[in-house]
Amino acid sequence: MTEILCEHKPSPAKLEVLGVYDWPIWRKEASCFPWHYDRQETCYLLRGRVRVTPDQGQPQEFKRGDLIIFPQGLSCTWEILEDVEKHYNFA
Repeated sequence: MTEILCEHKPSPAKLEVLGVYDWPIWRKEASCFPWHYDRQETCYLLRGRVRVTPDQGQPQEFKRGDLIIFPQGLSCTWEILEDVEKHYNFA
């Protein structure tokens, strides 16, 4: 199983180097849906709270200020606990 990587509260310098604030923004209300990553996604949560459960894996929760890397090939279920807004970038 591929691992979801998360950095809590990365430094403003790191966000600037990655160009996070130039990435598109995705917004979604509280909901639950399956998802498959055909490419690696890096995202930075601006607001909200989500629980992501990989198929045959343990749930992980993410919130505002988290920089997350979802690996290519990951199949999971997204549960948006609080309306989410994030910058995202596909590799």
